[in-house]
Amino acid sequence: MKPGRTEKYIYETLEGKGAMMFMLIDPVDYKSPDHAVKTACDAVDGGADLILIGGSIGAQGELLDYVTKSIKEKVKNIPVVLFPGNIATITKYADSVYFMSMLNARNPYWITQAQMLSIPTIRHLGIETLPVGYIVVAPGGTVGWVGDANMVPREKPKIAAALAMAGEALGNRFIITDVGSNPKLQGFGPMPPEMIREVKSAITVPYIVAGGISSVDKLRSTYRAGADIVQIGTALEGSTSVRSMAQSFQKIVKEEGRKKL
Repeated sequence: MKPGRTEKYIYETLEGKGAMMFMLIDPVDYKSPDHAVKTACDAVDGGADLILIGGSIGAQGELLDYVTKSIKEKVKNIPVVLFPGNIATITKYADSVYFMSMLNARNPYWITQAQMLSIPTIRHLGIETLPVGYIVVAPGGTVGWVGDANMVPREKPKIAAALAMAGEALGNRFIITDVGSNPKLQGFGPMPPEMIREVKSAITVPYIVAGGISSVDKLRSTYRAGADIVQIGTALEGSTSVRSMAQSFQKIVKEEGRKKL
């Protein structure tokens, strides 16, 4: 399939800025649906380049519809994209969806079967698909457990790079590596810089890094290691001022992005 509006927007923004910041809202993790909506709007006001909505467990049905529709009504200038935890993380109110294949899943359900089950509904609703190769790195968090991932050891960057190369060769137009939400709770930090460098050097498609990026220093080092796009999630939930945090993060995005142009 040819790139749709969201995919073109990402490529054009990367071409102009050199780097991007996606912010993920998991409605289940907020005290109310309206709190999730407000957080997304504050993130956009602070400079988020794209809003993701979804999560590993429970982001579906009326909750997903309400939050996505409400954000779309308030946010007009950037895409709202689904980050699916399973085939139920679909709503007609989104612009597009990460159409993900978990490249290191032990269970083939997460590689091709969930995609087969969901695509008729996605096509019927007219939601744009973003072909994403998804790689889970230790500790993996909830997504690693739910997705039955054969998690990439943090000290084995060449494994992650080989998975990324395979994902691109299979036709994925984005690659994401994810250590799971809040890895510090399991005694880990964000993605190791040497792994980011190895993956980036192995692929030609945009590279998204997610998990555990909660400070400007971690954000800066992630871009410098090679990330094109950084995905922020848990840091939003714990912030007392999402708009200010997003502004400080966006400053790093612009600074490091200029160096990539």
